Amino acid sequence: MTRFDFTCTGVRADAYAAGPTLVFRLRITASPDTRVHALALRTQIRIEPARRGYSGDEGEALGDLFGERSRWGGSLNPVQFAQVSSMVQGFTGETETDLVVPCTYDMDIASTRYFNALQEGEVPLLMLFSGTAFTGAGGFHVEPVPWDREASFRMPVATWREMVEQHFPGSGWLRLPRDAMDALLAHRSRHALPSWEATVEHLLAATPAPVSGRTP
Repeated sequence: MTRFDFTCTGVRADAYAAGPTLVFRLRITASPDTRVHALALRTQIRIEPARRGYSGDEGEALGDLFGERSRWGGSLNPVQFAQVSSMVQGFTGETETDLVVPCTYDMDIASTRYFNALQEGEVPLLMLFSGTAFTGAGGFHVEPVPWDREASFRMPVATWREMVEQHFPGSGWLRLPRDAMDALLAHRSRHALPSWEATVEHLLAATPAPVSGRTP
């Protein structure tokens, strides 16, 4: 069976994609002198939150994912980020290829909330590989990519923020149920508000300030 090894050498935000997209650069090495005609690759990417430290502000922002910091010894479990299928062109020995990963800024997604909570540093990722290889010098042999193939990579938080800023400059993204969206739209029409920002600000201005529990 052909041995495959994988290394992630870098990542960039795709400035020309229709939506938020990260492009990881993979180096793939096969057994010496093995002719690989094509490689149908499946890649699962996980966040490994236990492999980095967090500031006080980051810890507070991650509370909804992992609970209070005192519980992190058992709650900092891996978070699913992406599953991507790709085709790698033929090569002998070694090649490099781009792994294109579409992303979302939906705050209901755990990985997005995790990325958004980080202020600096790197995101510890683990890439798990599988798939099917078409090999052979004089013909085709079909063989699996072993399930134990993996690669660790530390993605700069700045790359994620650059990608988000390209598609959502100076803004956030919020997904609401249809009935809540209809109610917001009715409120906007009723008050002739010019934008969604103005609609939310109008609602916030109408909300009573919290009352302190202290007595004078």
